[in-house]
Amino acid sequence: MAKVNISLDAELVVEVMVLAGVGSPQDAVEVVVRDYIARGHRTEARVQRQDEPRRTADTMPPLPEG
Repeated sequence: MAKVNISLDAELVVEVMVLAGVGSPQDAVEVVVRDYIARGHRTEARVQRQDEPRRTADTMPPLPEG
């Protein structure tokens, strides 16, 4: 896997380390990035579930009138 080097404010990293309970800056950044990605996937899944009834309603044939 490719690696990326970035520069971050030390106070931000220390705060993340404390909040996440990790001991290294590398782990702190990985925790934040993984959480962000997981949150995005959960949001996508929630939106998809909310759209599902609308999509099935659109595809149902019209009721016969009589």
